[in-house]
Amino acid sequence: MRILVADDDPVVREVVRRYLERDGLTVVETADGSSTSEVLARNDIDLAILDVMMPPPDGIDLCRAVRAGRHPETPIILLTALGDEEDRVLGLQSGADDYIVKPFSPRELALRVASVLRRAHRPAAVEQILCSGTIELRPGSQTVLIGGQRVELTAREFDLLAFLLAHPRQVFGRGELLERVWGWTFGDQSTVTVHIKRLRAKLGAAHRIETVWGRGYAWGRPGREADNAE
Repeated sequence: MRILVADDDPVVREVVRRYLERDGLTVVETADGSSTSEVLARNDIDLAILDVMMPPPDGIDLCRAVRAGRHPETPIILLTALGDEEDRVLGLQSGADDYIVKPFSPRELALRVASVLRRAHRPAAVEQILCSGTIELRPGSQTVLIGGQRVELTAREFDLLAFLLAHPRQVFGRGELLERVWGWTFGDQSTVTVHIKRLRAKLGAAHRIETVWGRGYAWGRPGREADNAE
């Protein structure tokens, strides 16, 4: 698989490249937003690692452009020296699959890359459709339909929705969702909050994600019978 590493710091690119190549990945390097945009336009990469603060267009703008473009499914991990929660939330709201703050452990980044790739490029399975109201989720083909119309979700959004649909009316805390959906035993729990918000926005009136104050989230009101037959 081909991984794009876009960062204006050559030391960062060198370290990340060495760790990813140890995992058998091919690395393409860029140092600014313009050259990165050209690589992304070719659509010949499997995942992009984008520095938020590289010369323009920066990582946030590039992420937004990918999500609004012809290939919105491209997995993206953002790198940044900005560690405030509002900066992390902005990165996730731009459509990133993951967000890592500098300085970071190169091995942790490699593990995050492997996790995103595993979910974004897993092989097709026997189709088993999960339904709720007008929503159809098809795990085998990694598609979500609302009233027959396809909705574009990132790999992490898809996994979160699939988990919630498979466990209707059950309440899960943010830490529990991090671990059970994405296999993280560490990480910023605001990631869950942002992905919930993005799912609600993309699903619109079809979503049934309930906030259970002080406890977490559930698909449908806890204890209420499913009303798929409506």
